[in-house]
Amino acid sequence: MTILLFILLLVVSFLVLLYFLRPTATESAVQQHLESIEDNRAVEGDGTTILRRQALSATPWVDELLRDLPGSVNLARLIRQSGQTWLVSSFLLLCLLVTLIIALLASLAIPSIVLSLLVGIAAGSLPYLFLLLKRERRFRKCDAQVPEAVDLMARALRAGHAVPAVIEMVGRESAEPLAGEFRIVHEEQNLGLPLRDAMLNLADRVPRDDVRFVVTAILLQKETGGNLAIILDKTAAVARERSRLYGQLRIYTAQGRITGWILCVAPFVMCGILSLLNWKYERILFTHPTGLKSIYIGLVMMGLGILIIRKIIDVKV
Repeated sequence: MTILLFILLLVVSFLVLLYFLRPTATESAVQQHLESIEDNRAVEGDGTTILRRQALSATPWVDELLRDLPGSVNLARLIRQSGQTWLVSSFLLLCLLVTLIIALLASLAIPSIVLSLLVGIAAGSLPYLFLLLKRERRFRKCDAQVPEAVDLMARALRAGHAVPAVIEMVGRESAEPLAGEFRIVHEEQNLGLPLRDAMLNLADRVPRDDVRFVVTAILLQKETGGNLAIILDKTAAVARERSRLYGQLRIYTAQGRITGWILCVAPFVMCGILSLLNWKYERILFTHPTGLKSIYIGLVMMGLGILIIRKIIDVKV
């Protein structure tokens, strides 16, 4: 009991220290911009191509090793889409350390090695879940900002501005995080990247339907012609209607989401409370073969229940 309280106090102290030492929004933006400039390097080939290569690690040989690792590029994209500035090597090291430490601590309380490893793996996946939540929150902010940004683009086009100037205006006058994405588009154009490639990169960084609609409208107008201001007005109307429907669906599916969270969290909370009150009461569950089988079956059924609930409440708009 004393060891658990000491570990809890240590974790809380570490989290408080990280909270007060976190960089400000301005410092993070400046650091990210400097890193993006530093990552622009010439790739040896025929001597005529310059590609932007995102660093996966600060160590060259680790960077080359991670590029051969399956999923490392997708993980780097996830980190970038979540708005974080972590390196892939640092993130993987963090997940590995959390897995080993939690598995070691769990082995002190749980006799089963398999369950200890499962607890460690579950704890090691928390940073990945954190990135998923940060990305989803960031994408939702982008979705909410798209209609205003599209209206700004339509008004600027009616005022006689060109498309590159309109993109620069959105990056300068819109709110974050969508403004930062349009600033990247403007910087890529200034570095010589064609508008089509820059807009496709925007759709790759923010793979949301509303952003894809804007990118498609701009590229179609560039290739086929037409009044882009009118097209953007209709795109803004569609984005607002989608946002309204999505809000209504979140209200209608709120009960299902809350039910899923309760069903996922309640068993572990009750297990922790009973373990703190009387460890011997649940010890047989982790030592007896029948108890271990019950735990494995329960985890599998809980996973299936989570998938079913997620399938029910995941309504496409």
